Amino acid sequence: MATLTLKNIPDPLYNQVKESARLHHRSINGEVIYCLERALNPHQLNVAEHLAVARQLRAKTANHVLTDDEIDLAKFDGRL
Repeated sequence: MATLTLKNIPDPLYNQVKESARLHHRSINGEVIYCLERALNPHQLNVAEHLAVARQLRAKTANHVLTDDEIDLAKFDGRL
């Protein structure tokens, strides 16, 4: 693996990376690698897969029409 040295990182940016690494339980190096991977290899949305899942969900619920009362009960369930 290659080694990369970063210089002159502004303190606010360094602190932001450091905090992000802490929150994600990663080293600073691991966090920087993660950020670079996300920036350079963005997740490609597979439209066909998402449509297939949506169609399956629609098929499962096609025979159940929600009433206004059922929707209201779901919205307020546990809020009182």
